Amino acid sequence: MVNKDWIKVTPALSKPVLRCIHKQGFKTMTPIQAAVIPLILSCKDVVAEAVTGSGKTLAFVVPMLEMLLKKEKESPLRKDFVYSVIISPTRELATQIFQVIELFLKEPELLHIKMALLVGGRPIDVDVDSISKGAQLVVCTPGRLEDLLSERKQLNLAGRLKELEFLVLDEADRLLDLGFSATLTTILQYLPRQRRTGLFSATQTKELQDLVRAGLRNPVLISVKEKSTISTPLALENFYVIVEPEDKFLFLLNFIRNRKTMKGLFFLPTCACVDYWADVLPLFIPDMKIFAIHGKMKQKRHKILEQFREADNTILLCTDLLARGLDIPEVEWVVQWEPPTSPAALVHRVGRTARGGAKGFSLLPLLPTEDSYIPFIKTNQKVELKDWRKSTDDIKISQKLRDKVLTILHEQQKKDRGILDKGQRAFVSHIQAYSKHECNLLLQLKELPLGHIATSYGLLKLPLMPEIKDEHKKQFIGPKEQIDFNSIPYKDKQKETSRLQKLEEFKKTGIWPSKKKKKMVQSQPWQQAKQNKEERKQRKKKRKEAQKGAEGKRGKKRRAVTQEEIDELAADVALIKKLKKRKITKEQFDDAFDVNK
Repeated sequence: MVNKDWIKVTPALSKPVLRCIHKQGFKTMTPIQAAVIPLILSCKDVVAEAVTGSGKTLAFVVPMLEMLLKKEKESPLRKDFVYSVIISPTRELATQIFQVIELFLKEPELLHIKMALLVGGRPIDVDVDSISKGAQLVVCTPGRLEDLLSERKQLNLAGRLKELEFLVLDEADRLLDLGFSATLTTILQYLPRQRRTGLFSATQTKELQDLVRAGLRNPVLISVKEKSTISTPLALENFYVIVEPEDKFLFLLNFIRNRKTMKGLFFLPTCACVDYWADVLPLFIPDMKIFAIHGKMKQKRHKILEQFREADNTILLCTDLLARGLDIPEVEWVVQWEPPTSPAALVHRVGRTARGGAKGFSLLPLLPTEDSYIPFIKTNQKVELKDWRKSTDDIKISQKLRDKVLTILHEQQKKDRGILDKGQRAFVSHIQAYSKHECNLLLQLKELPLGHIATSYGLLKLPLMPEIKDEHKKQFIGPKEQIDFNSIPYKDKQKETSRLQKLEEFKKTGIWPSKKKKKMVQSQPWQQAKQNKEERKQRKKKRKEAQKGAEGKRGKKRRAVTQEEIDELAADVALIKKLKKRKITKEQFDDAFDVNK
């Protein structure tokens, strides 16, 4: 049985593709699919813009498979050629696309098509082997693809791409945000110009338009929006709530507790914040499974994401790593600690729920000083936020709850210095991230009551940082009793042994051993960091060559010149000058130099 709705809209899709579409329950085409698929099949380059969760992945997977089947009818697909490439900004999104295509390749008529997933976080030899075995379709991240093109000459990936039929840049605006502009330019130089290209994104930017001009030939621009007044899915309800800074965690904690069952994403400002709350949040909601994921995790990320997909009544603490493209249909709630650094990121965050027409909700707590963000985000991103206080769910915060939560947080830090350190790092990184907000005219660091925010984190003490003023120290509520911080141990025995040794030396010398001030280095885009590393490598190579040349010269020892030789040379020079001034004749000069002897 095939899906009749797809047959009506799309010209001549093959039976195996239609069969898989029907099996996966895609009964009707979304507007972006109906607009894009016929264009790609008619050999057009496409630039497609659509709200998150609108079905962009299927919009390029279906025509890609159709093109491979058509190509095979003309001549058998070769194992040593790559005919289709999909470039995605993150390994999570690349893996998700890979899994979607795998469903199609299970059809008997498509089993012979081989596919490879090329992503970072694993040895590059793994990807070299998968390509060497043969892959007509590749899903990859840009950094890994560039490495394989430029550094693995024995693979000759550039030669395998000479028959490329279709290139897809998925979440293209995110690719540029992550600093992959130069990488994409390099990749495009390896690819044949006679190809079809699809560029898919949720938003259009100037940088994206520059990429369009560089990589596409007379593309058709497609912009599909569900409604002109909003930029998020129609089935999504977005809420905000004004909370006092010291009560933000308490409010979010009670909010989660009030949901009997919940599957949600909890977006935090930084990786350090994720690490800290992943340790302490399970203390307050033991019946709920808490997962954590951020960009500094390498090997674990895929496994954690799969566990979250399979779990019920669970929360995934994350950074903006998961703000784009991730498709988990069961996610009901998106909760945020504070507004994201970029206003556009709010649209992508909340778009992780209400996918494929399902119902979804999001909640954004704001401080009293941040209330102007509500009309701003409505004007800037067409996202309307409703007041949560007007809902039927009344969340109460009592003084008893404040004291109890603070006591638990303080006790955990007293037991384990590791949690104490994580709390300090989380708070500092949070404040640093807040100072980099794009809309800093509305979200100003100087207006933040840092003492109250540190209280919300449940810190034992305020960290040493220039932003902390006397007024903030007065706001801060720490432990009631005096604490000897040197007596707080690490649970990790190895770290505790090392700390005690350093503490003994500190007591003797007054200087903490091996404590070096770390130079604050501003984070760089991946491509810029790689370029700087390459430049350092070249400078080091030149220094070595210069040093080797100097050593070679020093190896040839010159004979010392005697004073007699210097005097003789001076006399010869004097004779030459006399000859030029005609003070002596040519014969006298020849006699002096013994020319005629």
